[in-house]
Amino acid sequence: MPSVRRFSAPRPARTPGAFPAVKPAPAVARGLVLGMVLAGALAGCEYTYDDGRAGSVQGTATAAPAPAFTRDPLQQDPVDEAGLDAWVSRTFPDVPQEVVHAEAGLLAAGEVRTLSSPVLRTGTYMLALACRSQRRVTFTVRTETLTLVDLGLRCGVNRENVIYLSTDSALSVRLEAHSAANFAFRLRRL
Repeated sequence: MPSVRRFSAPRPARTPGAFPAVKPAPAVARGLVLGMVLAGALAGCEYTYDDGRAGSVQGTATAAPAPAFTRDPLQQDPVDEAGLDAWVSRTFPDVPQEVVHAEAGLLAAGEVRTLSSPVLRTGTYMLALACRSQRRVTFTVRTETLTLVDLGLRCGVNRENVIYLSTDSALSVRLEAHSAANFAFRLRRL
């Protein structure tokens, strides 16, 4: 008579040293109780220190300083023609090197303007760029054959670029603003 198997594969043998599975509920409960005890212990802590000066009172807590705002958006609104020179002098402090070309002005929202420099001698120059607006201003500086700088400048941050002219050439500076803006750039020989 044929025999019938109850299982298709033999059962794995149990090793005698294996621990029974731990149910997670008691471990979670212990963790929660421990967390609550630590939270209660830390709730009464405060920061105190002795700075070594006479008259300091032991046990007084120092208050955290109020947060300081790092950027006032109203300071990025463009200035009018009357305030333009003051803004440029604050933005670009005096330098000992010879300034060979500088321009500043106002751009209307959506305006694109192209300015040209005189013919510059071969050499190394420092190009400083700045703008004042709620948005970015795009500066593109080119020679007749090469783009030297193509930058969307976040206003409120000055940018200086070292450029080298291998031949005598004039620079064209293309400015583009999506909202009203002040711009300024200064080129000095190094």
